[in-house]
Amino acid sequence: MVRRLRLASGLVLFIFVLTHFLNHALGLVSLEVLETGRLWFLAFWRTPPVTLLLYSALLLHLGLAFWALYRRRRLAMPAWEATQLLTGLAIPPLVILHLLGTRFAAEVLGVQDSYTYILLIFGKFKPLAPFRQLAVMTFAWTHGCIGLHYWLRFKPWYARIRLMAFAAALLIPVLALLGAFVAGRDVLRLAEDPVWLEAAVARLNFADAGALLLINRLENGFLIGFFALLVFVLCLRVLRDWRARRRGVAYLTYPGGERIALLPGTTVLEASRGAGIPHASVCGGRGRCSTCRVRVGWGLDALPPPGEAEARVLARVGAAPDVRLACQTRPNADAEVTPLLTPSADPAQAGPRAGYLKGDEREVAVLFADLRGFTTLSEDKLPYDIVFLLNRYFAAMGTAVEEAGGRIDKFIGDGIMALFGIERGVGQGCRNALEAARRMAERLEELNTALESELAQPLRIGIGIHAGPVIVGEMGYGRATALTAIGDVVNTASRLEALTKELDVQLVFSAPVAAHAGLDPATFPCREIALRGRSGALAVHTVDDARALGPAPAPAAAAVEAG
Repeated sequence: MVRRLRLASGLVLFIFVLTHFLNHALGLVSLEVLETGRLWFLAFWRTPPVTLLLYSALLLHLGLAFWALYRRRRLAMPAWEATQLLTGLAIPPLVILHLLGTRFAAEVLGVQDSYTYILLIFGKFKPLAPFRQLAVMTFAWTHGCIGLHYWLRFKPWYARIRLMAFAAALLIPVLALLGAFVAGRDVLRLAEDPVWLEAAVARLNFADAGALLLINRLENGFLIGFFALLVFVLCLRVLRDWRARRRGVAYLTYPGGERIALLPGTTVLEASRGAGIPHASVCGGRGRCSTCRVRVGWGLDALPPPGEAEARVLARVGAAPDVRLACQTRPNADAEVTPLLTPSADPAQAGPRAGYLKGDEREVAVLFADLRGFTTLSEDKLPYDIVFLLNRYFAAMGTAVEEAGGRIDKFIGDGIMALFGIERGVGQGCRNALEAARRMAERLEELNTALESELAQPLRIGIGIHAGPVIVGEMGYGRATALTAIGDVVNTASRLEALTKELDVQLVFSAPVAAHAGLDPATFPCREIALRGRSGALAVHTVDDARALGPAPAPAAAAVEAG
């Protein structure tokens, strides 16, 4: 509820700032257009219901900012989060000064707070006021854009408009400042005429000395009250931490044996940041992204149970029972934690994730493919030609695999490893793997035709396919992390691919693949072979040209669906 209220109030305030900036930008056209735009702006924002909504959002957002400052156990945070916090705290006193000089002056003192009035004050009577206004504009816009960006970055469609949004975030305040500057210059030029200036002061009902003194006193009072409230919150933090120390501390143990102390009520994420331990948190510890999640070893039973918000996020990503969100877990006893994502985790890792990504045993089909004689073929070619040729080959083979429903696992030199059936089962996976082999043979023939003038001899390929149980999951480190499979089936598929060279065929696939795919065993030659690392012989089928496989059989035609 707190996050929703913060978001809702922040959106109201951001829309207000945005429309205010767009009104400022009209000054690039003329002072008259600027004043006309102000009338439309006020017609909406100064209606009683909208005014109540706006001021309620301002007070609520400020109150939640103080509450967040109090709840935070440590002030260590990423640069973007610190910027948002500091700009957010700087906005209220500046906004109060602006409101007293405009809305208060208009409602209580009868001043006509038009743009001409404001620009005259800035140019003639308060030369430092423009810098204050520039500060509030910069802080409010920066604070709002940071919050908006870190909220929207989890939306699937945001990546498509991110560059346009960034351009708008730069362009809108620039246009607003230029509009205010051009209109201010026009007002100062008009003010050079004493007659115009005297008539403008009378028309706008400028505040007299007594009224200005009242405004100054109110400004000072609000500033003192704001900073007194800020100091009060900081003192409450000190008192809270002192009382927590009296109750004792808990210790967190990290991988490698590093052990840090934390006060009761401190989250695991705050403890990591306070100790200088890199810890992923794309959303800044707001419980939205799940990238801060940790696996808890001993001490799991002593942790407070997940709250409703944390439980919802953990369920969304399919987390195991021993996984918790570091930003929401507040240990009050010793525990062992292991961050599950690297500190450089991005928003893509925050969405719902398939269960097998964490590690699972599944029956799949594994395909290996390798170019024959490519080393000899490339001996007389320049590096640029080799790279060009390999990229064309990888594009053709990768497209064939993906069109057949497979997943490229990795490119190894001039070889390819692909997985089939991770999500749809081993039967469909075997049918898709054979279809991929047929498509790869067709694409290779097309590639040879296209590159005939550049090749001394056509490219040749060997393909091996095997099926069975493997362990699948995301493995690796940092940006090198990817879904892959390990197990005897992978090794066997690789050896079947190597066997194509010995047997002088294009494709070798095992009898389990044929059985899962529903192929007639008599369709292609079959033989028993002994493979290194296997205790018994393996029945395999050989195909001289994979294009002879024909179109993939329909699922209903599969005679055997081995589990």
